[in-house]
Amino acid sequence: MRERPAETAAANPTAGRPWWAANELLAFLLELVALACLFRWGFSLADNLAVRLLLGCAVLAAAIVLWALFAAPRARFRLPLAGVLAVKALVLGGSAFALYGVGHPTAAAVLGVLVVINTALSETFRRRVAPVP
Repeated sequence: MRERPAETAAANPTAGRPWWAANELLAFLLELVALACLFRWGFSLADNLAVRLLLGCAVLAAAIVLWALFAAPRARFRLPLAGVLAVKALVLGGSAFALYGVGHPTAAAVLGVLVVINTALSETFRRRVAPVP
């Protein structure tokens, strides 16, 4: 039995869309980098090791919870696009500011530019229909 195009696209959303798949991979990597930057910034806020670990983990946990509730693909609460973009700006943009705060202004600028380009491409690709094989 031959599969219908809609079933094929649903089974493999990257089929015929290599740039979309690459951008999604970049988005995932940027999210991981953002979490690492936020942890590092929280870790740098105190002198005592225990407090440093506590602050790093607290900032990390806050970002993860915020993302999971409002910005993840299977978020607990579905916000309109503007709300999702605001949460992404807060977490991902906050990570660029965090990187700047720990003394890496060039890396912060590169991260900020990558986040903006990736988010713009994600929204562009989201509005396009996948090609029918």
